[in-house]
Amino acid sequence: MSTTLFQIAPRIPDLNIAPIPEGERKGLTKKEIAADHPTWCPGCGDFSVLALYFKLIEKRKIHHEKVTTIAGIGCSSRFPYFVQAHGAHFIHGRALPFASGVSLSRPDLHVFAFSGDGDAFSIGGNHFSHTARKNIKMTLVVMDNWVYGLTKKQTSPTSPIGFKSKTDQWGAKDRPINPMKQAISAGATFVARTTHTNPNHVLQMMEAAMDHDGFSFVECLSECIEFYEGSFDASNPRKGGKFELVPETHDVTDEFAAYKLASEDFPGKFGIFYKDNRPTKNAGEAQIVADMRAKTQGMKDWQILQKSFERMR
Repeated sequence: MSTTLFQIAPRIPDLNIAPIPEGERKGLTKKEIAADHPTWCPGCGDFSVLALYFKLIEKRKIHHEKVTTIAGIGCSSRFPYFVQAHGAHFIHGRALPFASGVSLSRPDLHVFAFSGDGDAFSIGGNHFSHTARKNIKMTLVVMDNWVYGLTKKQTSPTSPIGFKSKTDQWGAKDRPINPMKQAISAGATFVARTTHTNPNHVLQMMEAAMDHDGFSFVECLSECIEFYEGSFDASNPRKGGKFELVPETHDVTDEFAAYKLASEDFPGKFGIFYKDNRPTKNAGEAQIVADMRAKTQGMKDWQILQKSFERMR
């Protein structure tokens, strides 16, 4: 009788290695978090956001298996390639549905989604609205540069009126959307705004968003130096602009006040506009599972199936 592969393969011994307690593990260094070298154009604002994402993971001592990076399609959506952790470069505009599944099935993870203005507000606009209203626990960072950069300068949903591009050579005529207004009205429970030219502020907003129990949205102005250079000069003090924080007197729980703040002319204010502690879909789904398990406690699998089939008659 011939010997099979399974008979000659050595048996792997059981390794009873106790897991290292969370508090005793060393935090990751940037070298351990970084993967491929970023391929953005020199001077792109996305470099700043990536660097601050690394800084956040390093500062909060989040380990590889506890963070997930998900993105759609676009310049900003290259993020998962550059982060040494679990993640997915998903299809155009569909990062949020994928991230929702990860968040609902693995509530122990820090789920981050990264998008651009086209990926989030054009092809992914419907998913943005529904993920916000369902209040699924995750952080969405949108690097808004007012232009489709990956496809070499087309008008995006946030391009201002008059912007000349390959799709609007005569100048854009459509009124741009206001991401902050849209997030607030859709039901996001954490809405903040920042800009890549202020790294400390980017880190503060991302950290606050991560700590929020619900759907967190951060709009980050991220200049495309190739196809819309100077677009955000008005928000950059180093270029004669102004960076004004949300007033300390602003009530972040006041939805109307947040919407009014979001209506200001560009460059507007920067900081947390709105924050609400509404129950998450994660908690609701967990309760449904717990209730169903209580109803079937002590039953065998075939009995549960039989009971389910009987309800379908």
